[in-house]
Amino acid sequence: MSQSIDVVVPDMGSFAEVGVVEVLVKPGDRVELDTPLVTLETEKATMDVPSTTAGIVEAVHVVAGGKISAGGRVVTLRVDAAAVVEPVAAAAPVAAVAAAEVVSVGVTVPDMGSFAEVGVVELLVAVGDSVEIDTPLVTLETEKATMDVPSTVAGVVEQVHVSKGGKVSAGGLVATIRSTVVPAAAPVAAASVAVAAPVAAAVAAPVKAAAHAAPAALPPISESGFSKAHAGPSVRKLARELGVDLGRVKGSGPRSRITHDDVKAWVKQALAGGGGGGGAALPSVPQVDFAAFGAVELKPLNRIQKISGPRLHASWVNLPHVTQFDEADVTELEATRNRLKDAAAAKGVKLTPLAFIIRACVHALQQYPQFNASLDASGENIVLKKYMHIGFAADTPNGLLVPVIRDADKKDIYQIATELAELSAKARDGKLSGAQMQGGCFTVSSLGGIGGTAFTPIINAPEAAILGVSRTQTKPVWKDGTFVPRQMLPLSLSYDHRIIDGAAGARFSTALAQALANPSMLTEAIP
Repeated sequence: MSQSIDVVVPDMGSFAEVGVVEVLVKPGDRVELDTPLVTLETEKATMDVPSTTAGIVEAVHVVAGGKISAGGRVVTLRVDAAAVVEPVAAAAPVAAVAAAEVVSVGVTVPDMGSFAEVGVVELLVAVGDSVEIDTPLVTLETEKATMDVPSTVAGVVEQVHVSKGGKVSAGGLVATIRSTVVPAAAPVAAASVAVAAPVAAAVAAPVKAAAHAAPAALPPISESGFSKAHAGPSVRKLARELGVDLGRVKGSGPRSRITHDDVKAWVKQALAGGGGGGGAALPSVPQVDFAAFGAVELKPLNRIQKISGPRLHASWVNLPHVTQFDEADVTELEATRNRLKDAAAAKGVKLTPLAFIIRACVHALQQYPQFNASLDASGENIVLKKYMHIGFAADTPNGLLVPVIRDADKKDIYQIATELAELSAKARDGKLSGAQMQGGCFTVSSLGGIGGTAFTPIINAPEAAILGVSRTQTKPVWKDGTFVPRQMLPLSLSYDHRIIDGAAGARFSTALAQALANPSMLTEAIP
């Protein structure tokens, strides 16, 4: 005979609602005691909600990206009634007590992320207290958050192993609970006492077997990178068991959070000799003591550099870049711009060359939609976007930012010029919102105001291409049987070779050059 049991969210302190960042099980999955079910996140910490018993997942009541409160249902488990752990009851029938088996279960501290030790701020039970599943035993505190350690079984507190004001580490024993189970539940009880490696062990077994057969070894774990990785407790535990350095793993979850699947995929790729997901197989750069050769100054990276650097590196390593170089004759475009700019300025619009370049990009993207696309997460499908949001690189005192002009295909040259000025000003003043830098389909990086003849721009992943623009030069061009001076604009088009082949790259740059040479096409009204 079976019954259904709900697993609920324990008390998470002062947070009324917490976010669900990852759902780790689905209906039909078998779980053991302490199997992580979901990963929750507050503004300050993440935690896994473990299963309170062994059973089959009957229903999942939360979704990734949703919200849930303390006491909210996470999953419903279908369990064998004989396997349900009950506390010792004074009024229990003699026959039942005689048939029961008493076991001692150790409750330990779960993984709390990057904290080696945490403080014990409150003891919530004493020896002899009766507790149920999820009864808080102690309250722990890090520099950023507090959390309760709940009991994993029902029973009587036999011993408390921590003291108020003391310290404890992940895996440290908090309390021993004397619990009563029936003989039919022996396998479950044994799993309970063993405390743990449910899903992680199941995953680790085939991967470890493959490791014995593979000649390559996983790279050593860098504790600094591991501690800073954006991952939940159960993911950290799995990574430790498999020997994976989380600092090397690229996350596919919300806000680049590392998931269980990311860890498993990284191991498979590393054992296959694929470099462990973006850089594990690359030779390391030699460590040099620069001060040994003269005076140096240590200057920390600013916030934007810390964010953009890893993203650019990931794009360069993971996307096969090809750069197509070309030139566009912008003699007529500059003449048109000079003719229109005074009238535009009178209306408060600064008509820059970049506005014309973005309009030309729209025309080229409409002819070649694969440049307005991305690969999906599986790498097996191309996502063709029906919208056209164009990003542009903005040089600011704090570093490079990429604001996005939304629906650029629906805006004329004056509307684009207006938005360019407004977004550029916000970028320089540090007032761009996150939404104003998201959703880009194609990026333009213009260095024409500074100089240079060509460069290889790095694709703003997950976009498929980026256009680099250098300084316009006056060159002799053979035209109508003679050399004439023309203003030529250097173009550097980098594209993802997985989506775009060389012929398409050349056709796109040709179409772009033709649009730039025909300014009447760029200044026409949008229907």
